[in-house]
This record gives sequence, structure tokens and C-alpha cells, in this order.
Amino acid sequence: MYLITVCGNLLIILATISDSHLHTPMYFFLSNLSFVDICFTSTTVPKMLVNIQTQSKVITYAGCITQMFFFLIFGALDDFLLSVMAYDRYVAICHPLHYTVIMNPWLCGKLVLASWIMCVPYSLLHTFMALRLSFCTHMEIPHFFCELNQVVHLACSDTFLNDIVIYFAFVLLGGVPLIGILYSYCKIVSSIHAISSAQGRYKAFSTCVSHLSVVFLFYCTSMGVYLSAGATHSSHSSAAASVMYTVVTPMLNPFIYSLRNRDIKRALKIVFGVKL
Repeated sequence: MYLITVCGNLLIILATISDSHLHTPMYFFLSNLSFVDICFTSTTVPKMLVNIQTQSKVITYAGCITQMFFFLIFGALDDFLLSVMAYDRYVAICHPLHYTVIMNPWLCGKLVLASWIMCVPYSLLHTFMALRLSFCTHMEIPHFFCELNQVVHLACSDTFLNDIVIYFAFVLLGGVPLIGILYSYCKIVSSIHAISSAQGRYKAFSTCVSHLSVVFLFYCTSMGVYLSAGATHSSHSSAAASVMYTVVTPMLNPFIYSLRNRDIKRALKIVFGVKL
């Protein structure tokens, strides 16, 4: 599954670079999402595979903090890039005549840069907050990676401030992008309903299907982690749900974006040297 994730997302990036027809905002954001998905999965899965092979579940304190830092960055980036892609679809459908003017390369670059600028301090804040905690020796994390919530709750010192920061950051960085996505699609749906021809409505909606599928998959699986943990109070069910959004979702993204996308299929043929 890890190899499929890396190879699939890498092919999306190569296809976007190799085909000039894909040098558009939508595929620029998609290639960035593919890169983030590779990094997101690579923060946890390689260590998990080593643990399975060596039958050892030990991770150093420094390794745990480092893993947590990068996991938070790329997880938040996934969230922000999905909201940026929703805005791109909103402009394309609701303001098609001004699309090339609004979604110019300068704005696209700034949107991706802004996502990085917001995610890095977010991850640093949680990391430094975790560093201030004191831990007892030989602690066992009931998860397959150093998940922030699990690590914080194993601390021997007071975690009240950490919990406040976690909940505040979760609402801010999780809720705001989701509200942006929902608002964008509310506008998109109203614009699609205003299109007179059925073919026009189908064409407009088909450009959003892939993104909607990825958004649904990402948010349902990530929220499932906290809902399952809260409902069953089981670390095993929480870890199982985490596998969905840390492993399964990044693996499925390339398939979702390529199976019904003629442009991606054509670009992949160019990558593999197949004559069109």
C-alpha cells in the first residue's frame, strides 16, 4: 500500500510536469497535494514497516517528537490544499470568464505558500508545547505512530494548557478550511442549478466529482479517528481509524483523480512513452 501511494502520487506529479495542457491552477494544486500525500504517508508508514519487520516497537524521544512535527505539518497542509482546490473550482464554475485573470500563477503560488506559512508555525507550536512536558521512562504509546493527543496524555506533568491549545488549533485549522469548502460548494451547486442545459450541468459537476470524493474521504476518515476513540475509548479502534486517513486515503487519491480524468490519462501515456 505504501509503494502504491508513493508511485501513484509520483505519477500524478510527473504527468502534471510533462504535459503542458496540465499547466493549469487545478493540476498545480493537485501536484502539490500529491507531494504532500507522499510526505504525509512517509512520516509514519516506513517506521511502522520497520517495526513489523524487526518485531521492535521502540522509538526514541527525539524520533517521536520529529515524527509528530512532520505529521502535523503535512496533515494540516492536506486540509488547506483541499480548501484551496475548492476555491479554485468555485472560481472556475461561478466566474468562468474571469477564471484565468483571478487564478493567475502569482495567486496560485501565494495560496500554496500561505498554506505552508500557516502550517509550519502550527506544527512548531504543538511540538514546543509537547517538549515542555515531562515523561516517565519506558512509556508505551497506544498507537502505531506518535499521535499528538496520545503522546500528550501520557505525560507525567500537567497537560491542561496543551489540551486547550490542541482543541483551539483543531477548531481553527480544521473548522475554517471545512467551512470554506462547504461555502464554495454551496455557491457551486447554486451556479450549476442555474445552467439551463443538462449537458452543461453534468460537465460542470463532473469537474468537481474527484475533489468532492477526496474531501469526503479525508474528512470522514480523520473525524472517524476522534469519533471512534470518543465513542469506544479504545486505542485499538482509534489506531485502526488512523490507518484510513494516513495510509488508505493518500493511496486512493491518485486513482480518484485519474480514473475519470482524460487529461491525466493522456499525460500518463506521455510519461510512459505511449503514442497517442
